[in-house]
Amino acid sequence: MAKTYSGLFEGFTTFEALHRAYGRVVKGRRHQLDVIRFETDLEANLINIQNSLLWKTYKTGPYRNFKVFEPKERDISALPIKDRIVQHALVEAIDPIWSSRFIHDTYACRPGKGAHAGADRAQLFLRQTLQESDVIYVLKADIAKYFPSICHDVLKRLLRKRIACKDTLWVIDNIIDSTLEPGDPLPRGIPIGNLTSQLFANIYLHELDEFVKFDLRESRYLRYMDDFAIVGSNKAHLHAARQDIENFLHARLGLRCNHKTQIFPVSLTNGRALDFLGYRIWPTHRKIRKDSACRMRKKMKRMARHYHEGKISLKDVDKVIMSWIGHAGHANTYRLRTRVLGDVPFIPPPLLRDRK
Repeated sequence: MAKTYSGLFEGFTTFEALHRAYGRVVKGRRHQLDVIRFETDLEANLINIQNSLLWKTYKTGPYRNFKVFEPKERDISALPIKDRIVQHALVEAIDPIWSSRFIHDTYACRPGKGAHAGADRAQLFLRQTLQESDVIYVLKADIAKYFPSICHDVLKRLLRKRIACKDTLWVIDNIIDSTLEPGDPLPRGIPIGNLTSQLFANIYLHELDEFVKFDLRESRYLRYMDDFAIVGSNKAHLHAARQDIENFLHARLGLRCNHKTQIFPVSLTNGRALDFLGYRIWPTHRKIRKDSACRMRKKMKRMARHYHEGKISLKDVDKVIMSWIGHAGHANTYRLRTRVLGDVPFIPPPLLRDRK
């Protein structure tokens, strides 16, 4: 029988726990207006949050919805600062319950993991397979509309396998159901933007991880949120695994793979790479995706224009450049980085030139 945890509520609703959560929420954001307003009476505001939890009057929301367009268009939902504090405190309490149970090869939203570590692991799987066989095949898949497709009832059942604290489950259910409209026939979806959504999404697909690793016994499987891959040398075997996985996803989690899911060979001779986590990966080397370089070129031109107009500083430019170098530097991209970063001149604003 699975071990369950109780007495969690008393831990994350203390003033000290909420104050720690507040520190994580405002890190790097102290200039924002909502943070400045909250800090004008910090102690009283934290006590109000604590009382709303203890007196069971807490309710999540409302959300502020907006879109982001890079690396692809997504709908993001942002909560007021009080709700972000509650979620940080909650995650601090419940994340350790699952973090030690997640498989090694899941890389999203986990300390010490991330896209670079996932890309390294994928390349290792390709190299190992090439050493054992003359051919490499990859099952590359992701979930269709993952966050909007998560079934509330299934998610709540999975959380209750480990959490027996009724008050903690009350807070969790409050968050899960916070985006529901009255009369929704089938409660589905968690908002991209919630801190809890990152953990809930990993818990939800942990069921898939265990099925693939322990039932199908696929040793060269890895997942980054809703993207996953299996590396092997037998194409027919991967087709059978794909069918088993799609049946499991539909029957147990109410999910389906999207139309991009496919099985293909990875080879230097045909030029086909594993396109995963922002990189095109071969056993011998890797490159960044072409759209990453194109986006950076456009950013460089836009930043050069804004710098010349005095809208941004060189410090702002450096942050963007160093972030992209951090990503591109994990691939064989020296010449590409030189071209992308060296093609655009940054001309100081007229006022700065006049001072010189």
